[in-house]
Amino acid sequence: MSVRGILEGAIRPSTTRTTGALWAKSLLNAVLFFALFMVACPWLSERLLPTPLFFPHLFRTWLAGSCFVVGIGIWVACLDTFSRHGRGTPLPLDAPRELVTRGPFSVIRNPIMAAELLVIWGEVLYFSSLGVLLYAVAISLGAHAAVRHVEEPELRKRFGASYEEYCRLVPRWVPRILPR
Repeated sequence: MSVRGILEGAIRPSTTRTTGALWAKSLLNAVLFFALFMVACPWLSERLLPTPLFFPHLFRTWLAGSCFVVGIGIWVACLDTFSRHGRGTPLPLDAPRELVTRGPFSVIRNPIMAAELLVIWGEVLYFSSLGVLLYAVAISLGAHAAVRHVEEPELRKRFGASYEEYCRLVPRWVPRILPR
């Protein structure tokens, strides 16, 4: 069985009814995801390959901090939008019942993943480590592959024509500067 087949069987629309309970589940999922992919994996990457990179001090502090703060802010806004309007969480076992197309999702189709990657790339700047850079490249490529080959086909299957129209209007990763 393919990875997509396994994951498709694991994706279930949420049955949770209250926004507060959805928020609690989203926060639990977020904390676990954050702990693994934005703390443990970068830390391990830096320990395994601590080769320093040279980034000017301005990048290491201000730009890295900005990436972190903006990424976390977008992430929180996305969790709120999923809970209130999608009636679900980012967790595949408790997926949104409704197609989410407002808030950050009206700018790009994958703002949760983009926000997480922004935090990880901020860590690359801050830690200035080859290990963290290689981790960021690998996780970015993995995220893109997961979106293209798992998430998008599953959403097409669940939401049909409305998802197709959404894909036509909203870019996957890079916001449009000018309207269509």
